[in-house]
Amino acid sequence: MKFGIVVFPGSNCDQDCFYVVKDILNLPVEYIWHKETELDSVDCIILPGGFSYGDYLRTGAIARFSPVMDSIVDFVKKGGIVLGICNGFQILLEAGLLPGAILRNANLHFICKYAYIRAENTETPFTNLCKKSRVLKIPIAHNEGNYYIDEDGLKNLEKNRQIVFRYCSSDGEVNKEQNPNGAMGNIAGIVNRDRNVLGMMPHPERCTEQELGSEDGFLIFKSMVQWLNKRG
Repeated sequence: MKFGIVVFPGSNCDQDCFYVVKDILNLPVEYIWHKETELDSVDCIILPGGFSYGDYLRTGAIARFSPVMDSIVDFVKKGGIVLGICNGFQILLEAGLLPGAILRNANLHFICKYAYIRAENTETPFTNLCKKSRVLKIPIAHNEGNYYIDEDGLKNLEKNRQIVFRYCSSDGEVNKEQNPNGAMGNIAGIVNRDRNVLGMMPHPERCTEQELGSEDGFLIFKSMVQWLNKRG
């Protein structure tokens, strides 16, 4: 089992993800430069947070055209699992691997703090170790985290159980007051219909050890490992 961390110009959370896989999970991991196209050596790909290409034009819009993205599309079609975190989520949306778009935060300010998210679907490679409605304490750090999709798209997400995380209170209540960025439906993370691509705005790699204030993010990485082990 081997993880690959994609690095774009402007990525800044790639080393955090690398550390989690190598030093906490104790698993093989390698960096994948955005110009690479060979992905046969990895079983799971992570698109980390940051400011790919300086977030010029639109978040994720330029990174979507990096050579590695065509290979990631093929990787997904073959059943490989992909986790996109923050800017990685934005890139997945721009690439069409997930539905919807990301807008500026409703308050038009950069937000950096711990947030609570509730696990809505625990039958995915990324959440199989979470109990239904489990509340996770995971930090957010973004200026564009306001998830948007039209009403028909939202109905499809609900129908297909593609909403994986919603922003909530510490006791799991989902309401407008607990929505840090204005995201439609308090959505913090979604999967594709095949469940092998997850995009989420919160940063699980920043809370995998108790010294960081929470280790809830470890559940997401550990869930991926368990799913890969079962798949064989």
